[in-house]
Amino acid sequence: MLTTILAAGGAAAAQGDNPYGLQQALKEGGLISQTVFAILVLMSVVSFYILFSKLFEQQKLINQAKRVRQGFWSANSLREGSAKLEKNSAYKQIVDDGLAAQEQHSKLTDPVEAHDWLHGSLARSEAAINSKLGGGLAFLATVGSVSPFIGLFGTVIGIYRALVKIGASGQASIDKVAGPVGEALIMTALGLVVAVPAVLSYNWLQRRNKSIAEDLSAFSNDVLGFLASNGAVRPTHGTVGAAKAPVKPTTTAGQTGGVPRAN
Repeated sequence: MLTTILAAGGAAAAQGDNPYGLQQALKEGGLISQTVFAILVLMSVVSFYILFSKLFEQQKLINQAKRVRQGFWSANSLREGSAKLEKNSAYKQIVDDGLAAQEQHSKLTDPVEAHDWLHGSLARSEAAINSKLGGGLAFLATVGSVSPFIGLFGTVIGIYRALVKIGASGQASIDKVAGPVGEALIMTALGLVVAVPAVLSYNWLQRRNKSIAEDLSAFSNDVLGFLASNGAVRPTHGTVGAAKAPVKPTTTAGQTGGVPRAN
């Protein structure tokens, strides 16, 4: 009796198995299909890692920009305003690089316009931050454009193997053709599943980077105007007590420029 029950249960389980699922497709496709599947999975995992890490990095800079607008320009000097910002702030890096460039200009033996020297130093600092923000986006663009073709390659190989088996068996009925060909098409679907989120993530992150770059550029221009005018020009937006007398920049040697500290 027990043997009969176990046999009936085994038959029911066998009938419940899907003979045309992903597992079967990978088994029929062999090493090539399994390799294609592994590559697509790896691309998807890395793409989502880049997406979330970049969103975290961008949000940090957006929060830094809010703090700059709230109280940076109410400070009595650029160095005092820089001290209000967190250590790893990208905006603090721009201010420090501007102050350092102002100090370095007086040490130049070849005369260079102060405006050009300051503008070049601030532009380099800004470009370094933007370059760090753009890191990883090239991978998303590559995944978005390449993964459908990788999936298509797996499909072609799967269909080829299916047709070879059908030809060897000599049976070309619809039930013999539909299953293997349908399994092969799963690879194309997987390629699209990987590509679509990568493309959407790339476009979204690029748009957010553009907005952040515009804020950095505006702040860098404000710092340049402040330094070039010896403190006579500074923005009034987002300041407290904007009517107070213009402040003067300090001339004590500041921190030297370096890689952007926006993480």
